[in-house]
Amino acid sequence: MRFKNYSGLMFVTAIGWTSCISPPDNFPSTPEIEFSTIEYVSTSSQDSLIVSVNFKDAEGDLGLSATDINPPFNPLIYKRDAAGNLITYTNRPPQAPSYNPIDWVIDPIINNTVVKDTIWVEQNENQYNIFIRFYIKRNGQFTEFRWQDPPFFTTFNGRFPRILISEEGQSVEGNIKYRMLSSGWESIFRTDTLRVDVEIQDRALNRSNQVSSPEVTLRQITRN
Repeated sequence: MRFKNYSGLMFVTAIGWTSCISPPDNFPSTPEIEFSTIEYVSTSSQDSLIVSVNFKDAEGDLGLSATDINPPFNPLIYKRDAAGNLITYTNRPPQAPSYNPIDWVIDPIINNTVVKDTIWVEQNENQYNIFIRFYIKRNGQFTEFRWQDPPFFTTFNGRFPRILISEEGQSVEGNIKYRMLSSGWESIFRTDTLRVDVEIQDRALNRSNQVSSPEVTLRQITRN
C-alpha cells in the first residue's frame, strides 16, 4: 500500500523567549499567560507564523530540555496486548487505525533495543509544553483545523527550553515567542480568517489558561 508523504510541507518548530526573574511574590503555581502578538513572515526559503505570549509562574518550573525524555515527558506510549506484547501492524486488532505516521512507528528503539517492526503507539501529550490549536472561520463560525488528521498527520504543539537553569522555585515572568515553520501557510489558509489558541504547561504538568489570538488573515499580520 502506498501513502502520500506530506513531510516536505511542515517543519520543526523553533522557540525564542525572554524572561525577567524579579517579579512580585504572589504569582500563581499554575502558569498564567496572556496573548501578546501574532505575525506572519514570508521569505524565499521559509515562511513563519509567530505567536508570542506573556507568562508568569510562581515556581519557575517552565520549559523542557533536550534530555527531558523520560516519563512523564516520554514522546510515545507503546500499545500492548493483554499478554503484554507490543502490537504490530501485522497483528493489529480490529479497532487499530490504518497506518499513519502518528499512530504507528517503524523500527523504534525500546529499552535500548531496536524493534524491527511497525508498532502501534499513542502520542504522549506531556512531551510538549506549548499547545497550539488553529481555527478557521466559515459562515460566521470557527471550526478547528486539525493538523493531526489526514492528509498532514502532524502537530504544531512543541517545546520551549527551560526558563531557569538553576534556582528552581523562584518566581518568573516574561515572554515566549513561538515560531512555526512551514512552506504551506498561504496555500492552505489563503484569505481565510484564522484564530490561534495557545496554552503552556509546567514540569509539574500544570496547564495554563488558554488564550486566543485576534481574528486575522495572513495578509493582515504579514511582517515585511
